[in-house]
Amino acid sequence: MLDEGQRRAGRGTDVVVGYVETHNRPLTAARLADLEVLPRRQLTYRGTSFTEMDVDAVLARRPKVALVDELAHTNVPGSPRPKRWQDVELLLEAGIDVISTVNIQHLESVNDVVEAITGIPQRETVPDSVVRAADQVELVDMTPEALRRRMAHGNIYAPEMIDAALGNYFRSGNLAALRELALLWLADSVDEGLQRYREQHGIEGTWETRERVVVALTGGPEGETLIRRAARIAARATGGEQLLAVHVARSDGLAGASVAALTKQRVLVESLGGSYHSVVGDNVPAALLAFARAHNATQVVLGVSRRSPLRAALTGAGVGTTVTRLSGPIDVHMLSHAYVGKGRVLPQLTRGLSVRQRLAGAAVGVVLLLGLTVLLTAVRGHIGLGSDLLLYLVAVVIVALVGGLYPALAAAVVGSQLLNWFFTPPIHSFTIGNTDNVLALAVFVLVAALVSSVVDLSARRSQEAARASAEAETLSTLAGSLLRGEQALPALLHRVQEAFAVTAVSLLRRQSSAPGSAGVASSRPDAASLRGTWECVSSVGDDPCLHPEDGDAEVSVGDELALVLRGRVLPAEDQRVLAAFAAHVAAAYQQRQLQAAAAAAAPVAEADRMRTALLNAVSHDLRSPLAVAKAAVSSLRSAEVHWPEPDRQELLASADAALDRLTELVTNLLDLSRLQAGVLAVFPRPVGLDDVVSRILDQGTPPDAVEIDVPPELPEVLADPGLLERVVANLVQNALRHSPQGFPVRLAGSAHGAAVELRVIDRGPGITETEREQAFAPFQRRDDLSTSTSAGVGLGLAIARGFTEAMGGTLSMDDTPGGGLTMVISLPATGPLQAPGGPVAGAATDRPDDRWPPGATGAAGSPASGAAK
Repeated sequence: MLDEGQRRAGRGTDVVVGYVETHNRPLTAARLADLEVLPRRQLTYRGTSFTEMDVDAVLARRPKVALVDELAHTNVPGSPRPKRWQDVELLLEAGIDVISTVNIQHLESVNDVVEAITGIPQRETVPDSVVRAADQVELVDMTPEALRRRMAHGNIYAPEMIDAALGNYFRSGNLAALRELALLWLADSVDEGLQRYREQHGIEGTWETRERVVVALTGGPEGETLIRRAARIAARATGGEQLLAVHVARSDGLAGASVAALTKQRVLVESLGGSYHSVVGDNVPAALLAFARAHNATQVVLGVSRRSPLRAALTGAGVGTTVTRLSGPIDVHMLSHAYVGKGRVLPQLTRGLSVRQRLAGAAVGVVLLLGLTVLLTAVRGHIGLGSDLLLYLVAVVIVALVGGLYPALAAAVVGSQLLNWFFTPPIHSFTIGNTDNVLALAVFVLVAALVSSVVDLSARRSQEAARASAEAETLSTLAGSLLRGEQALPALLHRVQEAFAVTAVSLLRRQSSAPGSAGVASSRPDAASLRGTWECVSSVGDDPCLHPEDGDAEVSVGDELALVLRGRVLPAEDQRVLAAFAAHVAAAYQQRQLQAAAAAAAPVAEADRMRTALLNAVSHDLRSPLAVAKAAVSSLRSAEVHWPEPDRQELLASADAALDRLTELVTNLLDLSRLQAGVLAVFPRPVGLDDVVSRILDQGTPPDAVEIDVPPELPEVLADPGLLERVVANLVQNALRHSPQGFPVRLAGSAHGAAVELRVIDRGPGITETEREQAFAPFQRRDDLSTSTSAGVGLGLAIARGFTEAMGGTLSMDDTPGGGLTMVISLPATGPLQAPGGPVAGAATDRPDDRWPPGATGAAGSPASGAAK
């Protein structure tokens, strides 16, 4: 912000500093040079004097540009406005341009996410709309490592606050997460601005700001081929992240696409990193292109039509041809596949009315036509032929409503003959004397047929709509159960049983061959061999099926699985939905198989690794101290050599050191066995970290090799003193082993949230992030991770983590700024936190009381700061 102010002032713009908080940083204060700084407003709150931006002074000065720091700042109570962003809005209304700063953690929309990441609530927030309304938003980006180096060099905090800041809010993980939030928020802001600009200027065309590939799916068998080839196109153009699959469904919900095929294709799209969408529209090319333009797609992938040449010639241009003609700047890929020209597989039409309804319609037709004929014969001569035609037409419509198309057509033909015989001159003859009467009868038959077809179509569509609604509700229930986590096989099978109202559902798996069948020759296979050998993987309900032939409905899933239902025969319409259920059931079964395989392999692999490591430890780390002790004792017992007293003492010391090393190794092995068996005795009580550190130094650790920064006012932690002492001693010895000469190990304590942390900091070679979790494994030494030649059986970190977790704490690794490794012990605090200093440590700041402001101010220089004009 100050650099921008200097640049504008250098080119003659009237720039003043309305409010800048330097936090006593020399580099920040130096950038104020040559800029006019307006005096601040003095306010007194509860006996303490504070300063805030003097908005009236800025308005009276009326500069072209005002620099105002900390946009999310909360003003001192008694100020005209509670928030600084409200002061900025007042300056903007007066025609003064404002350049301000805001950190990503102070944006209202990400406030809860920041708290979840850092554990520190940010009560000073600014509405996103205020920042998005800026004419220009500039991201000031910095890597977490670079920011932590700046802090370690003292460019941000005073020396006494650096360790607390690095160990709390400014952890590498926190900063990386905040940085990603800032990048995503700004990317969304840029995308919103671009979309808003396109809408304001009525731009419907595609702007190729980034490549997006849309693949159109019909639910046909060619879908998988199109998806895979579209994914390869997207991978070359976008890295695979901008693949969108879309299915255009008819607006009446009665499209003939296979639900099971679309479900399978959706799973494939998502497995390839794309997203699946469904849009509604009767005009497929228009709906497809509208979707592509709405998502600013640059490429559309379609399959070559499956229509036969004859049908293509009769029906004209297909979807692919129309999309290509209307696509404009969008590139269209027409992909060939194995089903080109083989015709569409039409869905089975739903039968509109039952046989019983059609018979009822026929009976109604007979009664109505006979009754109407008798009635009209009695009044013949009083009404004309036109009225007779209309009354018979009403009878045909009634028959169509009751029995559908075929009874109505029969009624129309019979009615026309009755009209001809009884009411068309000459009467009682099928001869028609008047040409107009011929036309009237022909129109009657045509109208009756058309009305009957419309009524029948309406009935069939009504049933299809109800069917589609039921299918959608059923699949929605299935999707809801999956979203709620009901992915176990029994839960899915229960859903199938409920959806199709059957008594039992079984998932069967085909076995490769029947036991004992090898080498048996038979000229006539028995029934069992013909039926095959099946295994029931899971089932629900009474009397489940053990073979597919035993069920009333069966759907094959691949070559090995079959979903079998018993209880009723399913109509063809239900088979489509059952196939979709079967795909989800098969996926759940495969997931269970993978989990079982992984669970079975993990103990074996771990046991093998532990056995190998234990053998290595016994062969080397146990034998080495035994050999040293044995050699020393054997030399002392030798009667042939007279050892001088200094040599004798040296041999005794060697034997004593070897036996101490052996004792430590055996103790560690016993501790590890107790941890793995879950029988470690833990007796937690309140203990101070300063007492634990003091006892470690009293046990012989060189004072000049360790620096202590553990304030005595830190809250006590809930821990077992003996176990905690061993953990800290273990970590200190490990740090001393790897620290270079002249770089002491540093112990720093700080409070963080509801926990207290002790950080063991060294300047050694460190451990890469990918190897950190492996370093905590038992029998894992540094020479297994790198080229170091450190000694030891590799139990220290494993036991330290086990002890820490047994006490309810955590042990983790972090980088030391400038190089090295930092081990972080986090334990629950037993009382209110009283951190020694710095807002990130939870200490009191220079604010008047703990109720104002509602949150700590963000640290300047954090990687998500931006400038708003």
